[in-house]
Amino acid sequence: MSRVYNFSAGPSVSPESVLLQAQQELLEWRDSGMSVMEMSHRGKHFSTIAEELESDLRSLLAVPDNYKVLFLQGGASAQFSLIPQNILKDKTKACYLNTGAWSEKAIKDAQSYCEVIVSASSEDTRFTSIPEASTWLLDEQSAYLHYTSNETIHGVEFQSTPDSNGLPLVSDMSSNILSRKIDVSQYGLIYAGTQKNMGPAGVTVVIVRDDLIGHAGKTTPPVFNYAEQAKNQSMLNTPATYNWYLVGLVLKWLKAQGGVEAIEQLNIAKAAKLYQAIDQSTLYSNPVAVPFRSRMNVPFILGDESLDKPFLAAAAANGLFELKGHRSVGGMRASIYNAMPEAGVLALIDFMAEFERTH
Repeated sequence: MSRVYNFSAGPSVSPESVLLQAQQELLEWRDSGMSVMEMSHRGKHFSTIAEELESDLRSLLAVPDNYKVLFLQGGASAQFSLIPQNILKDKTKACYLNTGAWSEKAIKDAQSYCEVIVSASSEDTRFTSIPEASTWLLDEQSAYLHYTSNETIHGVEFQSTPDSNGLPLVSDMSSNILSRKIDVSQYGLIYAGTQKNMGPAGVTVVIVRDDLIGHAGKTTPPVFNYAEQAKNQSMLNTPATYNWYLVGLVLKWLKAQGGVEAIEQLNIAKAAKLYQAIDQSTLYSNPVAVPFRSRMNVPFILGDESLDKPFLAAAAANGLFELKGHRSVGGMRASIYNAMPEAGVLALIDFMAEFERTH
């Protein structure tokens, strides 16, 4: 078997040791006599998996006791609608920062439930930067301020926690959760799909402060009500049990690497090497303003667009896959999440240098 370096933006690369453990435990988990995917979500064996899953995530992110941790379905995209349904309370407005494609989707969906104030937008720079905080329009009557901490398509990332001016801060961290240290207590709500840094697609993590739940409207179905899910340990309906198990394995892998602080240092090093290779090149370029470059998703453009297809073909021949950029922006994109080893980044850099030399 020959595994390639997978630079997909998501579903993304998983730690090989996690895949091997899942393979070994496929027929029988511990001494249960059955596979995790066969277990009742109400049984003692799966209860152990679920308890360890939440405990490990709380430990890795230092989640305070006054926050609920939910494991839901529907992806981050479902949360675009569920967040206003759950935490608007008696407010009719919410503030949003527009820094890319996923911000735009969140704004569009929220408009069905409240008046959306676009507090700032980088659309005029084609989403290659983040507007200066002093220019943001924050309405104190709004229920919250929402932002996307890392835009996978445009490769723009917030390098620090925004000042919400007292509004509950809500963040879509789907593509950079667990990749850098954060202070959860600065947020009202954090949400993330798991398919980038936490495991396979199919689980959505919601970390929400206690005072923000319990206010959903009467028309909100119980399965979409944070308070109801919290009361039922995220098992109001049958959860994606096997995916929970896989996310749990990834969290244990991350703890074994030294936790979030250790993986952040590795992510800094990986991104710095790749950006340096791009910046020193005469063939490749990155359009994002340097202070806002993502550590997770590195888009780059070849100076001659006719070389795009040859580049991708040659990359695949060298075991480097999923480098094609998003269809809306073109070019290339290397997603270098937690599980991408440094060796994969170095292999990409070496290939890029050789391709430039011969083209």
